[in-house]
Amino acid sequence: MKFFVILLLNLFLILTFPQNSQAGEITDRLATYPNWKGKPNISQAATDLIYPEWMAGTWTATSILREQKAPLAPKIVTPGFRKNKKYLNQPFTFQVRFKPQNLGNFNLLSLPSLSPQNKPIVADRPFNGANIAKAYLGENQVLSVKVSPDNPNRQITFLADNNQLISTVTGRGQETPNPQEFLTTEITQQLFQRPLSIYLNEVETTTDYQLINPHKVTAKQVTAIYLSPEDPDYFKAINRPVALYEYELILEK
Repeated sequence: MKFFVILLLNLFLILTFPQNSQAGEITDRLATYPNWKGKPNISQAATDLIYPEWMAGTWTATSILREQKAPLAPKIVTPGFRKNKKYLNQPFTFQVRFKPQNLGNFNLLSLPSLSPQNKPIVADRPFNGANIAKAYLGENQVLSVKVSPDNPNRQITFLADNNQLISTVTGRGQETPNPQEFLTTEITQQLFQRPLSIYLNEVETTTDYQLINPHKVTAKQVTAIYLSPEDPDYFKAINRPVALYEYELILEK
């Protein structure tokens, strides 16, 4: 089951008002891939991730794993890395949705760029998470996906056999180099909980979205896996990634 965890944690993040990263940091990081020696310099995730307005709507998403690397192999290889090789160049298709945020009692007028008619666009996390999980694991393996009402960055996926995947975004940054491009990077703590065991790690997902036309968006997405301090190999890796996955994403309305 552990290799399913790697797939899930890689894909759940496809889909605060954050502070922007310093200009060009995310662009520069993608340019240096795969030579990543540490984690990105990003801010704490306080609220939800705000997407450009051109991301609004329901999309058919196709995700294709184009490359995977184990930078510290053979000393350190994450669970399921070799098994994931069979997914190289195999397209997985599912629906994702981005919609206006329900701000409740939040005062929109306190943000100069927003008005009650122009709500920020956020991911429909339960919808997206459930569809992605079912595409990779199968309909019968996924019971439900819930997002904490008090923290949009905390998501629980309830799986068959009393298994749970708990994902908490702890940090993120974003850049908008031009009106047709949106880059984001975030760090997520992942906890896969089984009745008699748990598995912990951290995941970085860095994505460059490109607006092709109103009905098509493409993206390059790189996911880096980091060991948690509880892992016996943690001090061998420290903050260096132990697995890297590069995806091609295609979103079509």
